[in-house]
Amino acid sequence: MFNAIKPLNPIALKLGGISIHWYGIIIATAVVIALLLALREATKRGLNKELYVDLLIWAIPISIICARIYYVVFEWSYYKDNPSEIIKIWHGGIAIYGALIGAVITAIVFAWKRKISFWQLADIAAPSLIIAQAIGRWGNFMNQEAHGVETTRQFLESLHLPHFIINQMYIDGAYYQPTFLYESLWNVLGFIVLLILRRTKIKRGELFLSYLIWYSFGRFFVEGMRTDSLMWGAFRVSQVLAVVLIFVAIALIVYRRVKTNPPYYLDNKFGKK
Repeated sequence: MFNAIKPLNPIALKLGGISIHWYGIIIATAVVIALLLALREATKRGLNKELYVDLLIWAIPISIICARIYYVVFEWSYYKDNPSEIIKIWHGGIAIYGALIGAVITAIVFAWKRKISFWQLADIAAPSLIIAQAIGRWGNFMNQEAHGVETTRQFLESLHLPHFIINQMYIDGAYYQPTFLYESLWNVLGFIVLLILRRTKIKRGELFLSYLIWYSFGRFFVEGMRTDSLMWGAFRVSQVLAVVLIFVAIALIVYRRVKTNPPYYLDNKFGKK
């Protein structure tokens, strides 16, 4: 009976010979929402909001390139024999951690060039980053990717999921865990937590570091359920990186509090700390 289930069309519309995919629309929407949230908070903090527009112009292409490089490096066994596929990003193959690394490096250089605090830039952007990731996972949903291990329809129905999600998790004759949804919901909760934290006595830099801890903690467990993980020997790369980021973020919070005593997030002092 369920073999007649048809997946949602990943193509939103066609303009001549050009296909516009839902994935691209969803990612673009996530970027716009993230930018608007960052601009609003930057204005409240007295920071020139045009900084984020300028930063985004550099961060988007660099993040995409880094996301692709990250993926290719850990799938080198395939790409070394198919080098022409390396630049064909439209065939799939980007990694969110690679994009995050690219965005952070870009922000560090950008802050240095503009002589402003990287930590302040990152703190304001933190809630935007995690809500963008929450929205972006629905692009994976439309493509029927980033799913978990095989399961049953009965299990999915026991989660009280809408039928359109259950049906979309029916792939090649079997149902799969909607890990995209688990991560998306975790990120939405993280967004709420960050909004609360930034109104407390939190030090500059700690909002961004809290984002790293929150996202990495959830990603560690979600990654363990996925079937498409990038591997490093016997280890899932994203799980290893998640653990590293959690410990590094905690260490930085402790070190900065003891050694540099940064100002509070709510202080409008634009120092370098």
